[in-house]
Amino acid sequence: MGEIRQSYLVAAESAVSLLRAPAVAAAWDKPSALTEFSVAGLAGHLAHQLVRVRDVLVPNGQVQEPIELLEHYSRSPWVQAGLDHESNVSVRRGGQAAAADGPGALVERTQALLDLLTAALPAEPAGRVVELPWSGWALRLDDFLLTRLVELVVHSDDLAASVGLNTPELPSSVIDPVVELLARLAVHRHGPTAVIRTLSRAERAPATISAF
Repeated sequence: MGEIRQSYLVAAESAVSLLRAPAVAAAWDKPSALTEFSVAGLAGHLAHQLVRVRDVLVPNGQVQEPIELLEHYSRSPWVQAGLDHESNVSVRRGGQAAAADGPGALVERTQALLDLLTAALPAEPAGRVVELPWSGWALRLDDFLLTRLVELVVHSDDLAASVGLNTPELPSSVIDPVVELLARLAVHRHGPTAVIRTLSRAERAPATISAF
């Protein structure tokens, strides 16, 4: 199994463990550290990163040519949209709906998905391309898993911060590809000079080099 697939499964297992933490259930109906998300909605959105992978693995006939990752993010409306944009409102609604049955049910469903993906991903061919029906284009499976890896790492930090837990510690095999992709996206969005200054010259650093 390829390294990115293994890294995704490690991050997904960590996310399920975080969802299972009593502190998450105790804060379920409270606001989260992420603007306009409740803890429940954020937990549902975190869990959805396993739902998305299950959905793209379903065979769907002829597949388009895959696009590259930077183009994927450039095409995605949520990346630079405001909180009130329909794409971001839909994400919050989806997270809340996924959590509607409570923390126990969400953990149970997400653990079942993790078990399914742990068995399924090693069997997928190295060059597998998957359609993203919600987007209208295709990605290489490993590229799509990298996008989900970013979501798992970023939103695990959000959820932990929301309930007073330490951010889950993850190995370099998980963190390194996330940092690399976020850096590439930051350069694409803000330009190399802004990123270099932020990393090396605090006195000339711009206000933000956020990837999203």
